[in-house]
Amino acid sequence: MIKLAGIEKMNDKQKYNFLLMQLEGQLSSEKDTLANLSNTSALIYAIINKLNWAGFYFMKDGELVLGMFQGLPACNRVKVEKGVCGAAVREMKTQLVSNVHEFPGHIACDSASNSELVVPIIRDGVVYGVLDLDSPELNRFTELEKEYMEKLVEKLNKYIDWKEVTMIQL
Repeated sequence: MIKLAGIEKMNDKQKYNFLLMQLEGQLSSEKDTLANLSNTSALIYAIINKLNWAGFYFMKDGELVLGMFQGLPACNRVKVEKGVCGAAVREMKTQLVSNVHEFPGHIACDSASNSELVVPIIRDGVVYGVLDLDSPELNRFTELEKEYMEKLVEKLNKYIDWKEVTMIQL
């Protein structure tokens, strides 16, 4: 059981280091991919303030398909040609969007979302999906969140067989 008592007294950097430490413990002690990715989204949602959605989309047959997440129900499929998630896949780089309503082609799965951070999951030059964080606040995400969510994806890359994940029928 993961205990989160005391995180309210931590600053953001301490929280994000705590998140990475908890994730390392989860990933190193559990081999089931679904359990690990489910708990990853739960840890993010529990530790990072001011989120209304945290989760994954995985590449399947040329589009992004909803994976494990925390928050309200989301779009089941996202075309790579559209939205912030699609841009992360196309450009193969993290998208930090202060105001999603100004982002060309933004997909409003939840009309309450105002800012977004999307990190592509890339291994050996292949994009397997994205980690997507949404917030109801404008300008919610900073370079600090970008840095730590990229570190989080790097940590996942050490433990997760993405080829297995993209073959799972979600």
